[in-house]
Amino acid sequence: MTRVTELTPLLKQLRLGQMAATLPERIALARREQLDYASFLEIIFSDEVNRRAHRRIEVHLNGAGFEETCRLEDFDWTASITLDRRLLDAVFSLEFLDKHEHVLLVGPAGVGKSFLAQALGYSAIRAGHTVRFSHAADFFRAMAQARVDNSLDRAFRSFLTPDLLILDDLGLHRLTAQQSADLYELILNRHRSSSFIITSNRAVEEWLSLFDDPILGNSALDRLANASYQIVIEGASYRERLSPHRALLNNEGGD
Repeated sequence: MTRVTELTPLLKQLRLGQMAATLPERIALARREQLDYASFLEIIFSDEVNRRAHRRIEVHLNGAGFEETCRLEDFDWTASITLDRRLLDAVFSLEFLDKHEHVLLVGPAGVGKSFLAQALGYSAIRAGHTVRFSHAADFFRAMAQARVDNSLDRAFRSFLTPDLLILDDLGLHRLTAQQSADLYELILNRHRSSSFIITSNRAVEEWLSLFDDPILGNSALDRLANASYQIVIEGASYRERLSPHRALLNNEGGD
């Protein structure tokens, strides 16, 4: 029986079982480099810290509800869109999260708003923040269902707890009185304590018309507008470039 085999039960008791997988090569490295005990311990404990950090990121990514894994480096900058890169770079510094500020991404359908919102969420998780992604319509459905289930407080809190809440596609439809009240309460409770990213096909100045009650709308939007980066994206559909139909036409054109 090797020393690693003998150590494995002890490592498992200490919840360090995964350390056994890399321990033989770390022991070999220590012998080869003639490391002292402290240096050897630093290496194996650093391995464990990195493993746990990677696992934590994976858990948070899986729990965020993203539709796909989006990273800024994967964005197709050859697409026919225009936006203020200075503002985009500013929000990808993630300083807005520390200041409990917000990001509003507006523009026509298909220009990459959801991709960039999820890429921001991906970066936030990598930086240690908690994130939830939800379509705006799903938030309203969740609130409606929670009233039926008598679980409204718990459901509402689930949208309050993340450091960053991404509401995608706000403004596809005019809000009912209850939806207006729910969105107002959400903005009121998260404002200055955590951050939003909101995407919409409508310009921010058009959002007031979505609310059933203009007083609630004014109060909610005043909070958002005065503590947010507003990034307007214009251009042709980003998604159209990714369609298999367009890819086939492009290939035929190159024959």
